[in-house]
Amino acid sequence: MNDWTSFGRIDADGTVYVKAGDGERAVGSWQAGTPEEGLAHYARRFADLVTEVDLVAARLGAGAADAQQSLATVKRLRASLADAAVVGDIDGLAARLDKLAADAETKAGEAKAAREAARAEAVARKTALVEEAEKLAAESTGWKAAGDRLKTILDEWKSIRGIDKRTDGELWKRFAAARDGFTRRRGAHFASLDSQRKEAQGAKDVLVAEAETLSASEDWGPTAARLKELMTEWKAAPRASKEAEQKLWERFRAAQDAFFSRRSEVFSARDSEQKANLTAKQELLTRAEALDVDADPALAQKQLREIQGQWHEVGRVPREAMTGLDRRLRAVDERIRQAMDSAWRRVDPSDNPLLRQMREQVTEAEQRLERARAAGDARRVKEAEKALAGKRQFLALAEKAD
Repeated sequence: MNDWTSFGRIDADGTVYVKAGDGERAVGSWQAGTPEEGLAHYARRFADLVTEVDLVAARLGAGAADAQQSLATVKRLRASLADAAVVGDIDGLAARLDKLAADAETKAGEAKAAREAARAEAVARKTALVEEAEKLAAESTGWKAAGDRLKTILDEWKSIRGIDKRTDGELWKRFAAARDGFTRRRGAHFASLDSQRKEAQGAKDVLVAEAETLSASEDWGPTAARLKELMTEWKAAPRASKEAEQKLWERFRAAQDAFFSRRSEVFSARDSEQKANLTAKQELLTRAEALDVDADPALAQKQLREIQGQWHEVGRVPREAMTGLDRRLRAVDERIRQAMDSAWRRVDPSDNPLLRQMREQVTEAEQRLERARAAGDARRVKEAEKALAGKRQFLALAEKAD
């Protein structure tokens, strides 16, 4: 402890004085012991003041104390020196307190500026969050992402401090309004979406029902075309709910698969049959092209008629082969016809084999007519008369041409 007693004295009647400024002032009295003991007592009081000032200075210097509170403490201590009952360096302590007051005022100003800056930053952050929330509420259609972001904004909001109650309340009203607006808009969207999905489900139910009806059809061409149209309509239609869409699609696809699988089986069997028919017709065509037309045109014609009868009984062949086969067979027929024409011109009409054959056919037709009349079968009579008339007409034409 400094010797603060040198700044005081006790007179003969026990009055204690402290030296301050240009003079001294009485600070108390001492009657309990020697003057030295009295001065030491009052010096200890001054030392307590110095200790308090030291503590304020240390906390202020370390930044551990609120500068405004420290300033108030310093001013209180400074004001108390005027009538403090102590003995010590009053002037020195006053000068020190004045300096501490100036330091505290500076730090208080800095703290206030920092608080204002922090408040401005906090206001700016919350304002930015509010504006983002308002934009999401007004524009966003990414409902899940926007909803998650609004939750995150709320968490960020709670972490921001240092805004005055009025400003914070106004910003909160805007944020709450934005969040409520988003919730209403999202609810309206999903209500509308549910309605659209129900309509889509109804429309796709109709498509599925038609596809399932068509799945049993054997009208291959038109049905396949209609199923393709149904697929186009399906793709153009809105989506139903996820669960309903999946179930409807499975039924729709199953109906199409059932039809096209059956068609494929039928077409495969038809292809196999037509390939076998092609082989048979190629064999018949080989026989036809091998006929000896020049040696005996009439025999060749008879044999060709037999081949043509078998040809028609064979059935259909692959389309790409049909034209070529028919053309080759017609060529054989034309070759025989030309040979027959040449033969007629070379023989006497009475010896013409074709005329003989046609006359024989007329005779056979007359005999069939007689048998039908004898049997009393009106249907057979009518058919026999018609056949006979036709053969007589062909014979007359042939005889006239000959």
